[in-house]
Amino acid sequence: MNAPRPPLKVALAESVSVLPRGRGLAYEPKFDGHRMVIFRLGGEVLLQARSGRIITAAFPDLADAARQLPDGTVLDGEVVVWTEGRIDFAAVQKRAAATPGRAPALARRLPASYAAFDLLAEGGEDLRLSAYEKRRARLVALLGPLGPPLQPVPMTLDAGEAATWFESLPAIGVEGLVVKRLDQTYRSGTRAWQKLRHTSARDAAVVGFTGPQARPSALVLVLPDDDTPLVSSPLAPALRAQAAAALTGRTSTGTGTAMAVGVGEVEYRAVETGLTAEVEQGTTRHTVTTVLRLRLPEDHD
Repeated sequence: MNAPRPPLKVALAESVSVLPRGRGLAYEPKFDGHRMVIFRLGGEVLLQARSGRIITAAFPDLADAARQLPDGTVLDGEVVVWTEGRIDFAAVQKRAAATPGRAPALARRLPASYAAFDLLAEGGEDLRLSAYEKRRARLVALLGPLGPPLQPVPMTLDAGEAATWFESLPAIGVEGLVVKRLDQTYRSGTRAWQKLRHTSARDAAVVGFTGPQARPSALVLVLPDDDTPLVSSPLAPALRAQAAAALTGRTSTGTGTAMAVGVGEVEYRAVETGLTAEVEQGTTRHTVTTVLRLRLPEDHD
């Protein structure tokens, strides 16, 4: 069996500003959830986040579902949680941060769904050097009979249909498209795919803050499709006051370290999951993440 094993570097996508068109292109909806690779190897199931961290215990429902897969299977995809017909990033981040003791109850209350967009191994065979077109066909054949919560993402070869998706899917929380070449191999750790977002703004989970609690200097965030905390740029004065109020009662005794642009690793105080912020990322060499506004709980009602 030569199937890839964890830790596995996942393939990535480069942002574009217009919809790519041309022969030999495939279009998929971009689900903003929690990137996950599923390994079903040697009778064991392992769930890996984008960073390489093993998060099997946080998703017992998906681990159980993955035991239906044939041995020697490796999938790449996105975990989402649906709330009232929309993707709920705060909910999926709450799932990802759950302790083993709390995970089963959260799985019952906030069941996860896995949107698979690539098949990296089947029957122990490493498929990463096969063309995307062949991997996609085998992915659909493998998951089709199983059904939810493991399912392939939709895909179209029609640029016109993809443009319609791009305009209509934000209503359910899908904010963009991923574009792949049909003849493309799976290139771990490389931005070989393309992604088109409806807006440069997106939601991020607030996992901590720097500075004093009464007037936080910056927020520590986890972005969709990633699980590595990062430090925002300094908060505007009005946002500091709003953040202090929103964080009241959410702080914990835990601490951590996260990367701040131009500074390096800094220590932060952790907060309970459930708070999100609308952020925008710059496109300079050193990407800066700016908090535009906090999404308070009543914003999701």
